Amino acid sequence: MSIVRTALPLVLLTSVLTGCAGLQKTDWPTCAAVGGVVGAGLGATESSAWAGYGALLIGGTAAAYCWVHGDGDEDGDGVPDSRDKCPGTPPGVRVDADGCPPPVPAPVVEEAVVVKEEVIVIRDVHFQFDKATLTASDKEVLNTIATRLKQEASTAQLTVTGHTDSVGSDAYNQKLSDRRAHSVVEYLISQGVPRSSFVSVAGAGESQPVAENKTADGRAQNRRTEIKINR
Repeated sequence: MSIVRTALPLVLLTSVLTGCAGLQKTDWPTCAAVGGVVGAGLGATESSAWAGYGALLIGGTAAAYCWVHGDGDEDGDGVPDSRDKCPGTPPGVRVDADGCPPPVPAPVVEEAVVVKEEVIVIRDVHFQFDKATLTASDKEVLNTIATRLKQEASTAQLTVTGHTDSVGSDAYNQKLSDRRAHSVVEYLISQGVPRSSFVSVAGAGESQPVAENKTADGRAQNRRTEIKINR
């Protein structure tokens, strides 16, 4: 019976300390309480007088061991310090199993779609009859076009082509369309569009109709100036 009384305290004390080793430091009061109960039991095996001393001795030993060897959580993120790969996480931040905040997803950058080529068709510029002289209403239309073109990058290249209907000879319409195209360009330049932006100014005469020349409406559509923008 004396061997049992001698060995039993050692076995129970070892069990308590082993269990405490896996606890966090915040659990040391529980560890101490368990140690105290065990200590009281050990003391009772000798006599009731030893119960109090056993509780105090074993409980204190268990609590101290737990505090020294227990695993803490200093940043309070729920991950023990021994496994926390990101110590010092601010309060309230969600963390993964390693105690680290989840990676911030890379921002999605949408590339702006740039239209490489665009054609502005001007049909409301009528000029004076049989001339390349701009009227007041023509200039109002071109003022809007000039504002639009000045917003283009300096690298944009502008190609201007004048067109006529089929009234008159081919040769005459060719020259007339060329004069009108140059008249439009010179006015746009006077309104602030860089001259260097214009890479080509020419007339196509009646060679590129977009509608039938048999009707007044069709001929009106064919009398036009086209500005092609290459970016």
